[in-house]
Formats: sequence, structure tokens, C-alpha cells
Amino acid sequence: IERSSSQPTSLAVGDFDNDTRLDVVIADNSTNTIRILFGSGYGSFTHEISYSTDTDSHPCPVVVSDINDDALLDIIVANSGTNNVGLFLGNGNGTFQNQRTYFTGIHSRPNSVAVLDFNNDTFLDIAVANYDSSNIQIFLGNGNGSFSDDLIFNTGYRSYPYSLTVGDVNNDNLTDIIATNDGYGNVDVIMKTCSN
Repeated sequence: IERSSSQPTSLAVGDFDNDTRLDVVIADNSTNTIRILFGSGYGSFTHEISYSTDTDSHPCPVVVSDINDDALLDIIVANSGTNNVGLFLGNGNGTFQNQRTYFTGIHSRPNSVAVLDFNNDTFLDIAVANYDSSNIQIFLGNGNGSFSDDLIFNTGYRSYPYSLTVGDVNNDNLTDIIATNDGYGNVDVIMKTCSN
């Protein structure tokens, strides 16, 4: 599917309509939307729908996970232009609820997102790399699509964290956060030191 006005910046896959065929979600920076392409199962797409991420939001990274623990896939996107994380809760039939947004701070410019259970309460949390405010922010999930609190980890003055991922880098069965710092030209690891 091709569009001359489109500027796709990120994509993720998942079965959004529960037909056992993989679908694709694309963050489209120029149209301020996420676009969902529904897979035919034969390497093509049957149709597409789109959802607004708001005017001048400039969505960049998009990830897929079940944030509210209802066995249906949800979509999480970082909106760098409007300084928030957008959450689209899935209905399981290929449609999604309207975007819920979570503020990342004035002039924060969120640039990357990842999903993990950071505080080991069995609820999924969202980690965000905020480029302009040089920090990693973690929204602690309540398990129902809402968040009770957030944690901030500074990555250093003008470090400009650009991308992040999660994993157990020191083999202690605790999930750590790994981020690239554009300003320092290095990789930063936020080690989790306890199970809660």
C-alpha cells in the first residue's frame, strides 16, 4: 500500500482482528495517524483503517502489547510533537478505542517506547525515552489500561536518549532498560536492583 503524502516512521505486527492472520500498524509522521493494514494471510493486505494521534503529534515509534490484560492487543505510540504517549486499547475485532494520552513533560519529545513489568506487580508498564528532557520515564500500569504513577531516570545533561529496549542484561531475573544516548554517543543501562 503506497501513499505519496505518507511518512511512515515505525511499524509493529499483531493479530488485531483475531483472524489468525498478522496485521501491521504503522506510525505515520506526516499525517499524524496510526494506520492499520489487515493481513490476508497471503502476503497482501485486505484493507486499512487509521486513527488520529492529534494535530502536530508526529508519532514515531509504535509498539504492540496487551496493556490492560484482556487478551486483546493494544497499540502504544510516542507522540514527539505533543509530548505524550498515546494508548489505543484494542476491541479484538480490528477496531480500537479513542487514543488516551499520558503527558511526558513540557518539551520532552518522547522518541522511543517499550513495554515491560518494571515493578514486578504482574501489570505491564511503559518506558519512554524523552529526547529533549534527557530522561527515561516509566509509567506504572494498573493492569486496566490506566497508570498510577511515573518514575523518572535522568540520563545526563544533553544526553538525548534516542532509542530504548528492555531485557535482563545481568542475568538476575530482573528486567533492565537499555538506552542509546545520541548526545553522548554511548549506551546507558538502567539496572533494576530489586523485585519491586
